[in-house]
Amino acid sequence: MTALLLFGDTERSPAIRHEIPVGIIDPLLFVESDGRKYVLTSWLERERINRVLPDAEILDYFAYGYKELVSGGRSYVDAERETAVRAIKEIGIREATVPGSFPLALGERLREEGVTLNIDDNAVELRRRAKTGTELEGIRAASAAAQSAFAAAAELLGRASVTGDGRLAIDGELLLAEQVRETLQTACLEHGAWCPPDAIVASVWNGVGHERGDGPLPAGLPIQIDLWPRHEESACWSDMTRTFLVGTPTPEHGSLIDEQRRLVAAALDDARAAIRPGVSGREIYERTCDLFESAGYKTQRTSDRDGEVEGFQFALGHGVGLEVHEPPVLGLGGHELLAAGDVLAVEPGLWDARIGGVRYEDLLLVTEDGCETLTHFPYSLTP
Repeated sequence: MTALLLFGDTERSPAIRHEIPVGIIDPLLFVESDGRKYVLTSWLERERINRVLPDAEILDYFAYGYKELVSGGRSYVDAERETAVRAIKEIGIREATVPGSFPLALGERLREEGVTLNIDDNAVELRRRAKTGTELEGIRAASAAAQSAFAAAAELLGRASVTGDGRLAIDGELLLAEQVRETLQTACLEHGAWCPPDAIVASVWNGVGHERGDGPLPAGLPIQIDLWPRHEESACWSDMTRTFLVGTPTPEHGSLIDEQRRLVAAALDDARAAIRPGVSGREIYERTCDLFESAGYKTQRTSDRDGEVEGFQFALGHGVGLEVHEPPVLGLGGHELLAAGDVLAVEPGLWDARIGGVRYEDLLLVTEDGCETLTHFPYSLTP
């Protein structure tokens, strides 16, 4: 590969955070060329970057005229851009690979200087798919936080009673999705992870797709909880879903819920058994579709109308790391081959307008000969 150029901060750019595993809120330039690494930043970050990248050459904005540029009236953004151009020229970069998210203005300035830029998202993404030791530790920590959050939510739901009109209550007060979400957030924070405000606590009453769910929760119908906490120190994510049922469903609903639970659990087990290096994400997805379609359910590949929600109408999963949704994809667009080091969220689920749906999601690390499950919590519907 030609030289690699990345520009931005490590809080908003997962590509840069992968190369420089420390939180930095100000823009910097990362260069890798001929096996050498360079970081253009301010002296404020020098020691922190040295600790995590001891072999990198740290360049200072001031050494390339930053102070003179801003003193002369240039904006901070323009001065950062101009000093980055000067540093790249001094390193001797004439051609480089950049991601599609590379800043347009900086790219135009480099092209004015005769630097050839090749946009290659796949090359940059491949660097991140093989997780570093620090990233794996962070993903495991985020997963531990998710597991604790599910335990807290299950305890809360387990104390709920059923009201006369089919709702859940605790101590005579209606139990709301917002209260369950607050319980999830508190448990995650206690384990050094941030729980997003749109974590899903949903049922057929109040949530489909990525709607977070609000208001009262039903008795005798599935309640899906989908949680993706971010470990604060490493900036790495986890992703996990379980489905709960409180109260006794009607016989008709009970039969349908049990069928969904059985099929979704079988799909998760089948995917877990099939995941290994060299298999494409689409192959894993197709196996799940085969299973659900054979049981009479619609899937994304068989739906004959836009906006269909019945059955299995989403991808089977996605990569997780410094982004909660990242390559590879387990779905219709899952053309990449899985590789050791990939971390995958696998989330089969079924939806029915009469009852809602059952969905399970686990995080799996692809190993040399299969996969390792990183999230552990019972699959029983009873909290």
